[in-house]
Amino acid sequence: MTGYDDPRDYGTPPRLPPVHIPEGAPVFVGRRPRETVLLDGQTKQAIETGRSRLTMLGIFFAGCFTLLAGRLVDISVLRQPDDARGTGTTEAVAERAAITDRNGVVLATNLTTASLYADTTKLIDIDEAVSKLIRVLPDLSRVELDAKLRSGKSFVWLKRNLTPRQEYEVNSLGLPGLAFQREERRVYPFGRLAAHVLGFVDIDSKGISGVEARFDEELRDPARAAQPLKLTLDIRVQHAVTDELSRAIETFHAIGGAAIVQDVRTGEVIAMVSMPDFDPNNPREATPENRFNRATLGTYEMGSTFKTFNTAMALDSGVAKLGSSYDATHPIKIARFTIKDDHPQARWLSVPEILIYSSNIGSAKMALDCGVDRQREFMTRMGMTRRVSIELPEAGTPQVPNPWREINTMTIAFGHGMAVTPLHLATGVAALVNGGIYFQPTLLLPDPAHPPAGERVVSSQTSASMRKLMRLVVTIGTGKKADVPGYWIGGKTGTAEKAEGGGYARKALLSSFVSAFPMTEPRYAVLVMIDEPKGTKETYGFATGGWTAAPTVGRIVERIAPLLGVMPTEGPDPATAGGVLIAKASGED
Repeated sequence: MTGYDDPRDYGTPPRLPPVHIPEGAPVFVGRRPRETVLLDGQTKQAIETGRSRLTMLGIFFAGCFTLLAGRLVDISVLRQPDDARGTGTTEAVAERAAITDRNGVVLATNLTTASLYADTTKLIDIDEAVSKLIRVLPDLSRVELDAKLRSGKSFVWLKRNLTPRQEYEVNSLGLPGLAFQREERRVYPFGRLAAHVLGFVDIDSKGISGVEARFDEELRDPARAAQPLKLTLDIRVQHAVTDELSRAIETFHAIGGAAIVQDVRTGEVIAMVSMPDFDPNNPREATPENRFNRATLGTYEMGSTFKTFNTAMALDSGVAKLGSSYDATHPIKIARFTIKDDHPQARWLSVPEILIYSSNIGSAKMALDCGVDRQREFMTRMGMTRRVSIELPEAGTPQVPNPWREINTMTIAFGHGMAVTPLHLATGVAALVNGGIYFQPTLLLPDPAHPPAGERVVSSQTSASMRKLMRLVVTIGTGKKADVPGYWIGGKTGTAEKAEGGGYARKALLSSFVSAFPMTEPRYAVLVMIDEPKGTKETYGFATGGWTAAPTVGRIVERIAPLLGVMPTEGPDPATAGGVLIAKASGED
């Protein structure tokens, strides 16, 4: 093999002469025994040189790949842009767990988006960059954009969370010095629906209000990123309630309102609406008034709806019976105040009649029989004197009288002199009709294997009586317009003048209706409150709870009952079952 100066000069090896095998010599079938080939010095040196060159080339490429991989990790994971390190805004955003309704429908989730930044040291023509960017991103401020691009910084945010089209259009500009960073953006598929319950997050996906704020740590925990937070809301019911409340506010030219649907057997909030509302996808556009949750944070004097508590207190304590009666012939004058009836009967009224005709006079006298201490204890038992327990940071604390005097006892009997949230009222009424058990309101879907424990607040007998009385309010009292055949709705109207400047504004009403259905075996409580409704031609100028909130509740029940599996039934009306006394009272028990 001599004569070859370089391995690359190897050509076709010379043809070897035939080998003669002597007779009797062993013949090997298959692979031949390995033969040792000895190379001379020049050939051996050429092969070793080639092998060394290939080894060095492999090491070079391996080093290049290692550097590229390290740079990629440094840019995408470890390194933060200089400007961002000062603000903390470009910290890698961890995926946030989704939020769903009780049926698994997604209410809040994350989408990966592109955010635009610039390395201003690499820009060639700043004026050109400003003009082109403004053309494709018209919501940017030209002045601010120009200042950022002339800052001389190696990193400066231009716009966060671009849409795919915006990203494409910016890329198409072909401007040097512009780049994108991938981020997670929180989105709410149903927009305004359930906005006050869900709340919203800031640009760095940190919870600011609502459930997003209350469970911020849990939602940001990587260990549970794949496990959604399941709420008690039913988005179908939420839609129906929102639609009907919005219709009522528009019809009666009101400034706002609130509505709640609650399971009386567990305390679960099935729907919660506050209006005006906002779009959590664009929280910056919402005013403080729109972000205010009237259902859980606002405290209001709820008017005659409180007569349900007053009646239950008197019956449960034994101070009064269904056959007891009170003189409602004349208004009550105490100090500089006069207590009178809006629907005066000018006669003695039985306990059922006091609730049916919504008598302030009868309610005040009944409360006086119970006394200050008993009323304060009963209201505390019903949760009316403490902050509402709900998984939201926006939870209001009731305004209670201090000192609690006799005049307060009389006015609280018909819903003035004490302010609570709508959720307080709905939860309390749920306990009055469900057999007498108070359940804390909740937005988190409980484990079916471990149902929530309640606390008895009134006897089952008192609860049964209240169901009949509240049904009578709908059949022959002030809540007639809430009636829906087959669903046995029972409830109580309320119309309160809003407090203003140490007194009350007679034309600024808070109209409400709190109810439950079906009264044969209550499943759900429904409350509607309308803030400052105006009378219409159809209501003959009236804007009271019976004309505004009651019919709204009726429409809500008609829409949501089938969704919740409650079908119309036939049978005896629970208002007359058992013979509740509603005849004209004689003045004797």
